[in-house]
Amino acid sequence: MQHSSKLVFFAALLGAICTTLSPAIANDIVPTPKQSRSILIKNATVHTVSQGVLNNTDVLIENGKITAVGSQLTSQTSSKAVTDTSETHIIDASGKHLYPGLIALDTSLGLVEIEMSRPTVDNAEVGYMNPQVSTATAYNPDSELIPTIRFNGITHAQIVPNGDGLAGQSVLVNLDAWTIEDALTPTAGQFHVYWPHIKYMPEDEKKKAKALEKNQQAINDLNIAFEDGYRYFLSDKAKSKDKNKHETPQSATNNLRCQAMLPLYQGKATLFAHADSVGQIEQVIALTKKYQFKLVIVGGYDAWRLASSLKDVNAGVIYPHTLSLPRRKDEPVDLPFKIPSLLANAGIPFALGFSSDWNSRNLPYAAGYSAAYGLTPEQALKSITLDAAKLLGIEDLGAIAVGYQGSVVLSEGDILDPMTNKIDAIWIEGRQIDLNNRHQQLYQKYLKR
Repeated sequence: MQHSSKLVFFAALLGAICTTLSPAIANDIVPTPKQSRSILIKNATVHTVSQGVLNNTDVLIENGKITAVGSQLTSQTSSKAVTDTSETHIIDASGKHLYPGLIALDTSLGLVEIEMSRPTVDNAEVGYMNPQVSTATAYNPDSELIPTIRFNGITHAQIVPNGDGLAGQSVLVNLDAWTIEDALTPTAGQFHVYWPHIKYMPEDEKKKAKALEKNQQAINDLNIAFEDGYRYFLSDKAKSKDKNKHETPQSATNNLRCQAMLPLYQGKATLFAHADSVGQIEQVIALTKKYQFKLVIVGGYDAWRLASSLKDVNAGVIYPHTLSLPRRKDEPVDLPFKIPSLLANAGIPFALGFSSDWNSRNLPYAAGYSAAYGLTPEQALKSITLDAAKLLGIEDLGAIAVGYQGSVVLSEGDILDPMTNKIDAIWIEGRQIDLNNRHQQLYQKYLKR
């Protein structure tokens, strides 16, 4: 009898746990099928990003692409009759604003579900050198967080590995997909290195010396790893030249880590270096010059102080600290808000990011703060759309222009202002997505209380 009671207790406990976690495992919103008919959005205030703001303008989307932007579009603009409602979905957007879909950079979306529940966190790999690891293998397109993120106008997200050292590769995904294969947006390789630093310098001299020694060892380990990768690249390149032209070139040795790094040395991938201080950024720049890497600094708190050096290596910056506190006690409290304008004034290519999972929904509002502290509204919007796409090497995303992806957001107000922003509709590659989400469901639930 006692044994039976224990079984009942544990069965009930297991059921409670599963019931608690089940909403976090997968959302029940069905992804929208591929675009089957044209969409004509009429009379909108169109924030093109690339060509300014166009009032009372129409946008035509066909087969996932924007095919026309202009006034009073007619059937002659389309391969289908835009006046035929059976072939074209016509939307009157009078008085509303049309934006490109926002791109969230430096997120762990789909890798983290509940931060305090370890089984739902899969954003880092064990070890210090993991260039062969890709977040595509762990990304969960059914995450309950995704519908709440895109509700703020975010259509794409860069899914970034966390960790120390060479943490792995990130991918860009659209936020309405059945599988990772459906979600992936093709980009060049994206390798992430977290440059060593001492977070808190000890006051005790012995502990300080030990911390400095440990930090230098971590830097040395990284330099050795990149040098090993470079020697592997040279060996692979030499061996490929010796092969018959009709034969498939073989790698110099069977080294998974070094083989994964080949695109970096071949100029086919970008190194995303997570670094904030002047010292860190200078060390990354020295590494980049040595191996001729394509470079993007992620963090870049002090990047505006090194404008000339960054320009020398054609580096860009992803700045995720807009809503953070100053890093130093003697700095103005509003400096994190101003740094985007300092980067812009220094002529450094940059985009805004938001280093989080669920909190990345605040990306447009971070851009709004940067607009209040030096950036123009156009620059702020561009920093989370077109400029973000450019740092990832994508040429057809982040603007409303002919030939670009039909990923757009229709809002009743300013998308950067939490007080007036009210998203009416979102299209990803011409597919109008379901805006239902967990927040909306709970809001409706407690209205009935």
